[in-house]
Amino acid sequence: MTLQALIAVFGLAGLLFLVTAIRRFRLRHMSGGLSHGISALVLFLIAALLFMLSLNLRTYQRLTDEAPAGELQFARVGPHQYNGVLTYPGGEVAYFPLSGDEWQIDARILKWTAMANLMGFDTAFRLERISGRYSSIEDERSQPRTVYELHPPNAIDLWELVHDYHRWLPWFDALYGSATYLPMADGALYEIKASPSGLLARPLNQAARNAVGNWH
Repeated sequence: MTLQALIAVFGLAGLLFLVTAIRRFRLRHMSGGLSHGISALVLFLIAALLFMLSLNLRTYQRLTDEAPAGELQFARVGPHQYNGVLTYPGGEVAYFPLSGDEWQIDARILKWTAMANLMGFDTAFRLERISGRYSSIEDERSQPRTVYELHPPNAIDLWELVHDYHRWLPWFDALYGSATYLPMADGALYEIKASPSGLLARPLNQAARNAVGNWH
């Protein structure tokens, strides 16, 4: 049973309890009407919570094998300064001025149990942030840092909920962060993919292959 089906079940049950409560109040069965009304309210609240969780889950992408997460291209604008263009699989484009010698993208990954997989829940991922890195530890400590969110915060964060109540949510197998980083170079183009083991990045053009080949 999927999350949408659970929402429908709790919503319908709440509606039935509400109808019963109204009938009992009309017959002046106050105690029965009150108990059914409270039950309806609880069921509606559960359905509303599941609905909000489903909206949050939609911000994650399903992951069964390697899945494309985007392409990232760079243009050098100065010493340790690059303009990055992130193109998502759906065609959306985001622009980021990054400082440093390397780029890094972080993601959150939700892994479900085998039973949840049978119910239609696959491992899911969501890109969280992009940042610039310096090759030198001294530069990393002293030079300006740039970091950007790739996803706005949600009113209900499924990741935080699982993190805080993991032992009470047995259908989650694991949740973990993953990151990948490679050098920035003028004209370099990279593909970013997500796999069940984490994020992957590969060069897509000669500028990127040269940057990786000279990386140290």
